[in-house]
Amino acid sequence: MRSSLLASALLLISAISAPAFAATATVKDGGTLQVAGNIFRLDGIEPPAVDQMCIDEHADSWTCGVEAREQLTKLIGGKQVRCGDLGPDPATRKRHIGLCIVEGETVSLGQMLVQKGFALADAKGKFKADEMAAKDDRRGLWKGCFVAPADFHLWKKDAALIGGSCRADRDQQIRSVLFSADPVMPAGCSIKGKYAVRARVTGNVGIYHLQACRSYPGLNNSERWFCSEDDAQAAGFRKAYNCGGKAK
Repeated sequence: MRSSLLASALLLISAISAPAFAATATVKDGGTLQVAGNIFRLDGIEPPAVDQMCIDEHADSWTCGVEAREQLTKLIGGKQVRCGDLGPDPATRKRHIGLCIVEGETVSLGQMLVQKGFALADAKGKFKADEMAAKDDRRGLWKGCFVAPADFHLWKKDAALIGGSCRADRDQQIRSVLFSADPVMPAGCSIKGKYAVRARVTGNVGIYHLQACRSYPGLNNSERWFCSEDDAQAAGFRKAYNCGGKAK
């Protein structure tokens, strides 16, 4: 608890010293906000992607990525958000890393998501104590079974299953849900993504297809869904070469 409070204090000092933007926020996904025309990825966390699926405590599938986005929206509650700009996001030049705090709060949004169990601490580990507390109490994602968001992004089908309700005797059934070959499209996220070895030639992990692409109608086993081209590019996907027009 003491280390968590110290981390919160240090984060607040960082937020005050960094270039800051304060305004109402638009939630893009469970870890990304648009504030004052700037897009920030929340510092220190790994939230599930919008299209990521999990297993709940009753062994049923649920759209945990969509729920993480909704949880972030609830935490903001329509209040103004102040984001300290910590610099460009290594994943995409269109976004920055942000230390974002809701008006009247003393804990960052990223830390709050980890505390509620709807995000993991990233490799830097500043919120690791919060993650362990959420895991022990089976909050959010931890009540069921899932794979770490970083493993989902890389489509690591053999990744470790984590959470309080993972069953060794259901390993293959669980993985078939977590890594579905034909996942349900989240509302408003119509861009199809397909992991492809040939995409590695350009340093990517896969290819995305817009509704304007000739390949779009026949691509049934899309594996991933994205809400915008920026989301797809940030996940390491490149546009299909037969595409034209804009994403819808």
